Amino acid sequence: MFGALDEDLGATFRIVSSSLPRYVLPMALVRILVDGYSLLHDWPELAPGKPRHSAAARDELIRILTLHGDAIGIPITIVFDGAGAPAGTPRPKSTPQLEVLYSRAGQTADDIIERVAFRMKDYGEVLAVTNDYAERDTVLAMDGLASSCRNFIQDVEKTLREQDREIKIHNRRERTRFKEMKTAK
Repeated sequence: MFGALDEDLGATFRIVSSSLPRYVLPMALVRILVDGYSLLHDWPELAPGKPRHSAAARDELIRILTLHGDAIGIPITIVFDGAGAPAGTPRPKSTPQLEVLYSRAGQTADDIIERVAFRMKDYGEVLAVTNDYAERDTVLAMDGLASSCRNFIQDVEKTLREQDREIKIHNRRERTRFKEMKTAK
């Protein structure tokens, strides 16, 4: 019954089977795990002219992903390889909605992403954003979701464009309503 649907929804929905007809149930996306430097290297338009391992590039990525996380309501964790940040680099403050982590010496962002994906699988799905195929395969094997950096960038840009459009529409309506209230007095 859902044969073609299974293929289309494979990563986003789980097919539940029993003696009853099969139903498609969405799984909750509980967190987005981002390989920070992988995303920065694939997003040259972000902080143009800045080195990809610079504090300015990291800060801009954090700013954009904060906006994205606020728009979609899903917590985001950005993981940077600690070796990529110069010694003494100030650590941005994490919030429940946007967590920023640096791996320790001898550890990679991939290690942290794998550990978090494994620990969170009982609570819902996580989305790993990286260009590392092995990392994406590992997260998929743990019943998580994976995205290339390019696809994620397109999603972020689309979400922020839609949010900007909705804010403009809302502001226009409020301006009109205020003018109407003012002339009615």
